[in-house]
Amino acid sequence: MKFADIPGLTSIKERLTRSVKDGKVAHAQLFSGKPGTLNLPLALAYTTYLHCQNRSDNDSCGTCPACSKSLKYIHPDTHFVFPLGNVKGDKDDERFKADITKTWRTFLLEQPFGNLDDWAASYGGEDKLAIISREESREIIRTLSLKPFESPFKIMIIWLPEYMHTSAANGILKILEEPPAHTFFLLVTNAAERMLPTILSRLQIVTIPMLSDDEVEGWLKQFTGDETKLSQAVQLAEGNPGLARKLLDVAEDHHQQRFADWMRACFKKEYGKLVAFADEFHESDKTMQRNFLQYSLGMLRETLLHRSGATAINRAKGGELKFIQDFSKVMTVEKIEMSGQLISESSVFLERNGSAKMIFLDLSLQVSKMF
Repeated sequence: MKFADIPGLTSIKERLTRSVKDGKVAHAQLFSGKPGTLNLPLALAYTTYLHCQNRSDNDSCGTCPACSKSLKYIHPDTHFVFPLGNVKGDKDDERFKADITKTWRTFLLEQPFGNLDDWAASYGGEDKLAIISREESREIIRTLSLKPFESPFKIMIIWLPEYMHTSAANGILKILEEPPAHTFFLLVTNAAERMLPTILSRLQIVTIPMLSDDEVEGWLKQFTGDETKLSQAVQLAEGNPGLARKLLDVAEDHHQQRFADWMRACFKKEYGKLVAFADEFHESDKTMQRNFLQYSLGMLRETLLHRSGATAINRAKGGELKFIQDFSKVMTVEKIEMSGQLISESSVFLERNGSAKMIFLDLSLQVSKMF
C-alpha cells in the first residue's frame, strides 16, 4: 500500500515521510486509533516507503523491486504478527503457518481497510477467541535475530497488540527497548488502554484520527454515483471508510423508513408489529442487524442535536430531517439518553451471539415502556 491509496490524514503522512528523510525514524512506534481509523493502512504505507529504493518526498515510487514486493505483502524484510483464533487443523506446523500467512496476504489485498471481524471471517475463526500467543513473542525474537535480506531495514508490524497474551507482551519488552540494528517495530492498536504500561512506555505514539465526512465522501465517489446511497453510507460510517465501503455493497436497506415505523410501533404499543419487526430483524444477516442499530444511534444523535438547537452540525437531510423534526417533539434528552443506552447494550448482546429475535424484541419492549 502507498500513502496515495489512503484518503485524508495529510499531516500524519507528511510527518511520517519527513521522519524518513531526516533519518529520525523511531525504532518502536504505536499507530493508535479507534476502530475504523486507518492505522493499519498507514503502517503498511509507511513500511512500503521505508523499503522503497526510489522514494519521492511524499510517497514511495510503487515500481521498484522493493515496492513490487511490498505492494503484494511478500517483502522478505517485512514481518507480521496478528491475532489468531484456535483453528489449527493441520498437524504440520510449517504448513499451517504458510497457509495462514497466505490468507493474511490475501486479506490485506482484498480488504485493506478491514477489521478483526473481517480477518476472522477470512480464516474461519468467527467463533474463536483471537489472541497473540506466547509462541509469537519467541518467533519475533528469532526472526529479528537475522540480518535484513534485501532492504537496509527489518520491519515488524504487530497488528492489535492489545490481544497479546500477557506472557507474550512481557516476552518482547527487552527487544522493544533494545532492538537489533536497523530494525523498526510498528504496533497498530485500536485500544491502547488495554496494553501493558511497560509496553507503552517503550513506544513513540502516533495518534490516528477518524476521517471527516467530506474525506469519506470524496473517497467513496469512485465507487458510486448514487447520491442518496452515498449520503446514507457516509452518515452511518461516522468517519470509518471501511464500513462506508461495505454499506455501498449492501443492497438498499431503507433504514430510515424501518426506524420510523419501529419507533411509531413502540410509541403506540403495537406489540403485534413489534413481534413482526423482531422476526424480520432475526432473518436479516448480521451486517444489516449491526448497521440498523448503528443507524438508530445516529438518528438519536441527530434528534438530540435538533432538540439542543445545534442544527448547524446536523447530518440529516430530506426525509430524515423531516422525521427528526417530528420525532424531537416527543423525545426528551432523558428519553434519548435511555434509548441510546438500550440500543448500545443490544449491540453488545448481538456481538456476543445472543438470539437476534429475543434481543430486538426485548429492546422494543423496553423502548415502548420508556415512551
